[in-house]
Amino acid sequence: MGGNNTGQTQKDQSFRDHIATVDASGKRTWIYPKKPKGQFYQARNWVSLFLLAVLFAGPFVTINGHPLLLLNVLERKFIIFGMVFWPQDFFLFVLAMIAVIVGIVLFTAVYGRVFCGWTCPQTVFMEMVFRKIEYWIEGDAIQQRRLNLAPWSGQKILKKVSKHAIFFAIAFLIGNTFLAYIIGKDELFRIVTAPPTEHLAGFTAMLIFSGVFYWIFARFREQVCTLVCPYGRLQGVLLDADSVVVSYDYKRGEPRKKFSPKADWNQRGDCIDCHQCVDVCPTGIDIRDGTQLECVNCTACIDACDHVMDAVGRPRGLIRYASYNNIEQGTRFRITPRVAGYTTILLLLTGAVLFLLFTRSDIEATILRTPGTLYQEMGDDKIANLYTAKLVNKTFNPLPIRFEVDEPAAGDIRMVGGPVILPGQSVVEAAFFVDLPRDEVSRVKTSIEIEVYAGGEKRQTVKTTFLGPNPFRQRSHETDNSREHKKESENEHHD
Repeated sequence: MGGNNTGQTQKDQSFRDHIATVDASGKRTWIYPKKPKGQFYQARNWVSLFLLAVLFAGPFVTINGHPLLLLNVLERKFIIFGMVFWPQDFFLFVLAMIAVIVGIVLFTAVYGRVFCGWTCPQTVFMEMVFRKIEYWIEGDAIQQRRLNLAPWSGQKILKKVSKHAIFFAIAFLIGNTFLAYIIGKDELFRIVTAPPTEHLAGFTAMLIFSGVFYWIFARFREQVCTLVCPYGRLQGVLLDADSVVVSYDYKRGEPRKKFSPKADWNQRGDCIDCHQCVDVCPTGIDIRDGTQLECVNCTACIDACDHVMDAVGRPRGLIRYASYNNIEQGTRFRITPRVAGYTTILLLLTGAVLFLLFTRSDIEATILRTPGTLYQEMGDDKIANLYTAKLVNKTFNPLPIRFEVDEPAAGDIRMVGGPVILPGQSVVEAAFFVDLPRDEVSRVKTSIEIEVYAGGEKRQTVKTTFLGPNPFRQRSHETDNSREHKKESENEHHD
């Protein structure tokens, strides 16, 4: 995908041997992208605004006094849109992550790197937060380049210090927001309002994290996408000739010539070689060379080219979302077998996650016979086993717990320590005895079923085993006793 086009000959493909941000000597080439504007950029502004609002509001917005989002990996407790998840729900996260990965693969196969250009945190923060601040303080690309080449002066120091101070403050704010996702807003406010000396280790860790975050967006920037992130390198596997990506219509645009008011558009292409599509690219590539590893489908080149086409009186869409076959053969978008397969798998995974999510129990109970204990004989008619139950309350409300033996029906429960009240968002252990009639215990291990009731409703049925005496040994013991009794009777008669 994105190989040669009519404007790019075989001998002119050296750009694919290196990335745009590194020169021939291996030195970093600093990118000064021109400030984009246009309908796609405006749409990305709204999408980014929504994502940033969700990110920063997540741990601070509450539902019935509980956070909208909480990812407490320390206590292994997660709250997502008001629902509590525990380690017992880890399989749901695994299925959800697989569904997300398949979804990204599907969208990449169909629509290219839409995720990178529109919703990736790196792109959102870099282009919609840090880059906007840079434009605001230092100006557009030309002003930034001049400022960096100019000798140090009071104005330059003021601009540089202001920019980097704001960058670090935003990085520190982001770091504290992520911390709120882990420990909760109340604990975060308590730590923030306390002197740093009381939380020196945590404060130091936060400064280090903020420093790394600041360095990524102040210095490392687009190299996260081109050097670190493996997603761009997967394009060669995920994209095909029917994938819709940001593309240059070389059939319409070539041969390129500089604009002239007297130009005969029938004798030339629509591309006037203005270089605007390259000037706005945040990774420094020329989209006219075809799809490349560095392209994140941010659509800045589309807006720039559409603006130029409007100025010269030519139709928009010289650079647009299109597939290779759409440009080369004029074919429309079609659903390929690979897209159909990815879609089917994604629908199945999504359906499985939703089914498990809506059918999961609010109470998770694990009941095991207490290790190291034997059965107890309760007179001649009953046998008892001691059990330990581990209960997880996935709701926010306290619930009274009751156990009943479902199979065999003749079984009874005797609680150890009285009734069990399970607090909200907590894990509690309880102990109880199960009493079974002796005639129900026909083997060493008898399968039994215990029902768990919470708040008066049956929430779960747990299968476990009941330990009893060995019937063979019991019969042997009874036979031995009978023989001994018979022998004693014969001796008495003989006497």
